[in-house]
Amino acid sequence: MRAAADTARAALPSAPAARLRAAAGTAGGPWTRAVRQRLGTAAGQVSRAVSTVSGSVSSLGWTVAGLALACWLAGGVLGWRELLIAAALLTLVLAAAAGFIIGRQAYEVRLDLARTRVAVGDAAVGSLTVSNPGGRLLLPATLELPVGAATAVFELPRMAPGAEHEELFRIPTQKRAVIVVGPVESVRQDPFSLLGRRLVWTDPVDLFVHPRTVNLQGTATGFIKDLEGLPTRELSTADVAFHALREYVPGDDRRHIHWKTTARTGTLMVRQFEETRRSHLAVALSTNLADYSSEQDFELAVSVAGSLGLQAIREQRDLTVLTQDGTLRSGSGRILLDELTRVAGAERRQGTRELAALTADAVPNASVVILVTGTAVSASVLRSAAAAIAPGIRCLAVRCAEGEQPGRREIADLTVLSCGDLDGLPALVRKGTA
Repeated sequence: MRAAADTARAALPSAPAARLRAAAGTAGGPWTRAVRQRLGTAAGQVSRAVSTVSGSVSSLGWTVAGLALACWLAGGVLGWRELLIAAALLTLVLAAAAGFIIGRQAYEVRLDLARTRVAVGDAAVGSLTVSNPGGRLLLPATLELPVGAATAVFELPRMAPGAEHEELFRIPTQKRAVIVVGPVESVRQDPFSLLGRRLVWTDPVDLFVHPRTVNLQGTATGFIKDLEGLPTRELSTADVAFHALREYVPGDDRRHIHWKTTARTGTLMVRQFEETRRSHLAVALSTNLADYSSEQDFELAVSVAGSLGLQAIREQRDLTVLTQDGTLRSGSGRILLDELTRVAGAERRQGTRELAALTADAVPNASVVILVTGTAVSASVLRSAAAAIAPGIRCLAVRCAEGEQPGRREIADLTVLSCGDLDGLPALVRKGTA
């Protein structure tokens, strides 16, 4: 009995302890949670302020701050009045620098590109509009606009309430690329370059500089009409391309019986057809820089592939564009040019021969395959590349080199075209598909 009572007393808390815990629970209820929330908010604000300040101080500013701190400590310990005066001057300089960047900036910034997709050599212009929507005067500031690897700098004047300032700029487009324009940042800095303050005002915008292309409309590009298709050596009992007549066998479609020949020979004769396939163009662009003599030749090859693909899209043909990295999207002309803009050449182990094998596996139902490569590819490599294409598929190769004389020659079953100028591509394609 005594042991049971001791166990019960040990299990039950004493009255004073229970009252203390109850009081602590009551005092630590909503009031404690509110205090903790406010402390957490304040700590977050202090952390953000510290990170902002640390990111706004230049290397020279950190040096000045370190010297000021060292002078304060050394002057206080050693009792040197000169060090204390130097520390006070450095601290005053830092305080004056902080006065230039403290304060709110209430700009409204609009970044507008006239066109986000241009061809190489076309004008790419944009505007940067800054307004002051607030009710107080804004001090002069600097705007920085990153354009690719470069940065454009615009000086903003002092702006009255409701004032607006516009800056026009032009982006060079001499080379195919995806140029990231923005984001626009405002920079406020003190005259001593100790402190600075940056604020981001817009989102970045992608400017696509598409490869230059030419129109092949009306140049007899050799794309087979869907109605006729491309006849193959495989025979069929029902198709469009007529092949011959043969004797009727059980199971043949009676609609294909040729009654005139049947009446003349006295034997049931039926029509026999060659299988046809829907017109499907496959453009294989080699991105192996070893296949080209220069970077300009590679850019010409990209333009040739884009021109051929756009012509197929205009004629509503099935199209597949491939590189060593895989198949490019070609749902529309804009999508195809966007994909070609991102294509980059590199030194690869896979050349034109491997690209032809990849094309044969990826597009087995193609009717025309065009290999776009450079003049560094030998005739033997082109011959083996053509051998990788299945029989019955028409295969052409376009070798691109700036200044090359246009021409055509045959390597086994492969038609090889030499292209030295994009403007001469329509006539060259006419010659190659005649």
